[in-house]
Amino acid sequence: MAAFKHISVAALAADIAAATPVVVLDVRDPGSFSAGRIAGAVRLDNQSVPQFLQGADKDAKTVVCCYHGNSSQSAAQFLAEHGFTDAYSLDGGMAQWALSQPCDQD
Repeated sequence: MAAFKHISVAALAADIAAATPVVVLDVRDPGSFSAGRIAGAVRLDNQSVPQFLQGADKDAKTVVCCYHGNSSQSAAQFLAEHGFTDAYSLDGGMAQWALSQPCDQD
């Protein structure tokens, strides 16, 4: 069975700063997503998953974030089981990200 990996806030921030291609998926609710998110993140929910899976590059580095790094693990595992070769869960989620990194807002 394919498995996801973990990534720290520092490692993801370094990838973004270095312009390393990375897809960031945010599985939080719409209000939380609007209030603060990682720049370039795409909100993913149960309704948007099928469309995302159809157009996704399954070999791209794909990082899933949630509130605290728990729900993102299930979502990253789901992606790994659907053929994503480089799926990650963001350790500490947006709570950890917001402590040291900028957030985009609507």
